[in-house]
Amino acid sequence: MTKPALTDLLHAAVTAVGGTERPGQVAMAEAVAEAIDSNVHLLVQAGTGTGKSLGYLVPALAHGERTVIATATLALQRQLVERDLPRTIEALHPLLRRRPEYAMLKGRSNYLCLHRLHEGVPQDDEDGLFDPFEAAAPTSRLGKDLLRLRDWADESETGDRDDLTPGVSDRAWSQVSVSSRECLGATRCAYGAECFAEAARERAKLAEVIVTNHALLAIDAIEGAPVLPGHEVLIVDEAHELVSRVTGVATGELTPGGVNRAVRRAAKLVDEKEADRLQTAAEGFERLMELALPGRLEEIPEDLGYALTALRDAARAVITALGNTRDRSVQDEDAVRRQALASVENVHVVAERIVQGAEHDVVWYERHDRYGASLRVAPLAVSGLLREKLFEDRSVVLASATLKLGGDFDGVGASLGLSAEGRVTETGGAAEHLGEAGGAGAADGDGADGDGEAETDTGVPRWRGLDVGSPFDYRRQGILYVAQHLSPPGREGSRGDMLDELTELVQAAGGRTLGLFSSMRAAQAAAEELRGRLDVPVLLQGEETLGELIRRFAADAETCLFGTLSLWQGVDVPGPNCQLVVMDRVPFPRPDDPLMSARQKAVEEAGGNGFMAVAATHAALLMAQGAGRLVRATGDRGVVAVLDPRLARARYGSFLRASMPDFWYTTDRNQVRRSLAAIDTAAKEGV
Repeated sequence: MTKPALTDLLHAAVTAVGGTERPGQVAMAEAVAEAIDSNVHLLVQAGTGTGKSLGYLVPALAHGERTVIATATLALQRQLVERDLPRTIEALHPLLRRRPEYAMLKGRSNYLCLHRLHEGVPQDDEDGLFDPFEAAAPTSRLGKDLLRLRDWADESETGDRDDLTPGVSDRAWSQVSVSSRECLGATRCAYGAECFAEAARERAKLAEVIVTNHALLAIDAIEGAPVLPGHEVLIVDEAHELVSRVTGVATGELTPGGVNRAVRRAAKLVDEKEADRLQTAAEGFERLMELALPGRLEEIPEDLGYALTALRDAARAVITALGNTRDRSVQDEDAVRRQALASVENVHVVAERIVQGAEHDVVWYERHDRYGASLRVAPLAVSGLLREKLFEDRSVVLASATLKLGGDFDGVGASLGLSAEGRVTETGGAAEHLGEAGGAGAADGDGADGDGEAETDTGVPRWRGLDVGSPFDYRRQGILYVAQHLSPPGREGSRGDMLDELTELVQAAGGRTLGLFSSMRAAQAAAEELRGRLDVPVLLQGEETLGELIRRFAADAETCLFGTLSLWQGVDVPGPNCQLVVMDRVPFPRPDDPLMSARQKAVEEAGGNGFMAVAATHAALLMAQGAGRLVRATGDRGVVAVLDPRLARARYGSFLRASMPDFWYTTDRNQVRRSLAAIDTAAKEGV
């Protein structure tokens, strides 16, 4: 039977979801199909409105290889599993003559554990869940949540926390879930045959398409014990988030609370000698943490080194003891043992990692107003890890609306472990080797034959960058306004002229404003000030759940919504209710951010421009995402206003602007006010 043409398949899928076929989507689908066939990895930037989900789903389904799709957000996972995949598979069935199976897979702690639910959780504290005088009546929110979880377990088919509506607190969920380290294992658990997490893994093993998240993908790559089924194709959507998520998974943390919890759990099972030794080490660590000041530790202080060595050695002795002893007097001893072992192993692993002092690790103290001090360790970079673990033995497609920063893919590619040496030109030739005059390049056609090799002769992954554009006419639909006349923002203090400018812009827009701020303090100050100056409603992140805030913002044209990081990337409000997006300043990382400053210093020591490679790239990614909140549909119009004159004046300004959508650019404040007023009038008249 003749294989159906990709364009016919894409047309059928787009029709099924009620969409419109776009040139960028066609170009993306063709590039994804070529990447799968040639084993040349693909970075594809597909602007808002391109329909990138179908742009990778259709060629992946057509190819027929097992595919893993990893996303950063729950919203996209749900969209794929509940809408895009079922509709696309049904639409392609007459052409492909098959219906591929699909499944969602998450980390074990995302699924309700029936053993925990029915047998109880080993308690670390003494506060009861229920009133002792009336056992059936919950006396707390926690008790109510647990009763609801018990009822939900009987009716849920998945046990997936995200399917529980409304949700429950993290504390309640922790009572009915386990990490992979705490799990007894299906063969040793009385509820193994009914286990929700095991059922999800079995469904994934049988599926052709597995939808998961960046964190599980990172665990699969880092920890060496595969949690994802073997697959030939990997698609990473929202790929601009991948480095951050992998860094998070690769970060270790020690806190006095966590160490003391490990001591309490182990003390139930091991001899007094081992328990006392761990307790003594924990007390020494806690005393040091009480005095810890936030900041990077370029060298481990001697007293901290002693404390960590004591913790490591005591934890190792407890781990050995836990493996050699059994205490049948402890109720449900296996579950208690697994929980204790997981806690003590984490203490041992992190303490050992810091004591060993790996060259490419960054160690720092952090202090939180609510949770106190913590000691953290993270990799200086994850590019090497990703190059080694992500791009071997499979075709990888990385897709996002923001991968091309400053006009090219090199910055994002390098952060992912894809070097310029392995880049393939549009015509198929490998990029010229850096620093090698006359090196193998497009002129001699190296790599142009599509021979299926995923690496160059030097073992460098081969990749291609492609920008398929956007269906939106950004220069007609939007204005990028930089308030060049304002004073530059400082580290501290109020910006009176910025607040005046913000007030005038919101007034001209008639509300309709999404305010993106570099800190919660700045967002709170702006919200308080504008609530006193204007009659329009001003919502503030943190005063209600994010979902409810966005719903209220989308429902009322006069409403403004102010907030920080999650709003820069998480708001999708097409139509006239979001016609002004304001950024208070260029969102550089904090100068005292230990990990970012360490990465910047490392680039400089290697002879590069640390500021551009780290700080400016971080800011460019956020600004591209933030500006992308404005135009979400073909009829949208409005202004992105940056209230930081550095975007117009500084040398790095052109790099940042080149990373944002190609809006019409101006520094004329009067022109922008007239434009906003006209857009507001048109919206009110329904034009």
